[in-house]
Amino acid sequence: MRNIKCLIIGGGPAAYTAAIYACRAALKPTVVEGPEPGGQLMTSTRIENYPGFAEGCDAQSLMMDMRKQALNLGTEFISSSARECDLEAKTVSLENGETLSFTTLVIATGASAKYLGLESEKRFIGMGVSACATCDGFFYRGLKVAVVGGGDSACEEALYLSGLAEKVYMIVRKDYLRASMAMQERVRKTENIEILFGCVTEEILGDAMGVKGARLKRNGEIFEISIDGFFLSIGRHPNTEWLGGQLPLDENSYIVSDGVKTSKKGVFVAGDVRNTDFRQVVTAAADGCRAALEAEKYIKNEL
Repeated sequence: MRNIKCLIIGGGPAAYTAAIYACRAALKPTVVEGPEPGGQLMTSTRIENYPGFAEGCDAQSLMMDMRKQALNLGTEFISSSARECDLEAKTVSLENGETLSFTTLVIATGASAKYLGLESEKRFIGMGVSACATCDGFFYRGLKVAVVGGGDSACEEALYLSGLAEKVYMIVRKDYLRASMAMQERVRKTENIEILFGCVTEEILGDAMGVKGARLKRNGEIFEISIDGFFLSIGRHPNTEWLGGQLPLDENSYIVSDGVKTSKKGVFVAGDVRNTDFRQVVTAAADGCRAALEAEKYIKNEL
């Protein structure tokens, strides 16, 4: 079994940035990036809020450039996923059957957005279907959009989009909002937000150019709305199962951390998988930087 100074689990901006900084610290990192490099951003189109790109940038190109930068600096990549780990023994077992020993570990496995499971939803991902209003709302200025969900996050997404879009529909399965009363009040006072209670999405409608509408069902009645964007806000699922309960998780299964430090020495966490208030490309990259620098500090000062 080979020992790796800095083992990074994940394939998104947090993982790639951690690898870049770990290379520069001579930690010879290995990234277990899963079968689909790039993470959740590979389902996005353009990014308008990442610094350094005056005209915005292609999301997939950004991820591949980050990966190439890490590769050019000396990162080793493994196209497999973590199956389980023993944080006391400092080992990680992979789906390909390999077991790796580590000195420091950076967990950057991210969080996956929950989807409705519709075939049409899959077809229009990146073409009008999104799970991040902050990431993609910019593209719907003056257009009509829908947000699925009735909790605080859905209300926040709807309020954010209301400042950009002409019209925002909230598609709520129940006949009430689950959000806090303060958030509900803000939504109800926003003139261009319309709440569609008791509605289930039957199908997302569109063509080769993208989303054009949605077919909804309410009390047996089928009707359609005309929209250009369809935003999911029904929760996210942090990818922490492989940890087997060896790190404390919050009520939503995100890893509890002090900054990027976990409760285990030499084990750090970066990006959307940790209990953070902000889940953006730039904050994930910042976490990756911090995690690598903390790994370097740990190796120098605590071993």
